[in-house]
Amino acid sequence: MKNTHGKTANFIYEGQKMAVKFDSINKEHKAFIEAQKMFVIGSAGAEGFINVSPKGMDSFKIVDENTVVWLNYTGSGNETSAHVQENGRMTVMFNSFDKAPMILKLYGNATVIHEKDARWDEMSTHFDDSVGSRQFFEMKVELVLTSCGYGVPKYEYLGERGTLKKWADKKGRDGIKEYWSENNTHTLNGVETHILDKSL
Repeated sequence: MKNTHGKTANFIYEGQKMAVKFDSINKEHKAFIEAQKMFVIGSAGAEGFINVSPKGMDSFKIVDENTVVWLNYTGSGNETSAHVQENGRMTVMFNSFDKAPMILKLYGNATVIHEKDARWDEMSTHFDDSVGSRQFFEMKVELVLTSCGYGVPKYEYLGERGTLKKWADKKGRDGIKEYWSENNTHTLNGVETHILDKSL
């Protein structure tokens, strides 16, 4: 996701309906997505908890009109990876928090790429190197849904937090993998994430 600071183009909201469906990401959607500072990931297995996780930083890229990639930094849980390995279902949501309201959701099927996978280096070209990199997710977008966002409050963007990067840099790559072994090997429902099997 681009760390841009400009206002979202207002023309995308003219006559905004409550819900409009598209089968791909158009240029207006792309402009909106790249102007946002955060996004939310939704995923679920066949059973157990549904996971929603907010993301930020420069971690989301649009590859083409039906393909997006995002970098998953090391964090407290590892739910999304296990869910995607089971069934691939994913939803990505972007909200406007400035004067012009809008919600945009991407629905599709995702693939998780770990360090041992052949496409790891390819995925890495989309982002800056990071000690805390855990997985990449490539999602094939099947549906784009926009809606008004009239119920979403306005917030002012103050800047990115540097805490996660500083934490990862201090641990180093070996320390990150030790953290995985202690915190990222199973979901909240006890499902294996295979994070250690798939890392170098």
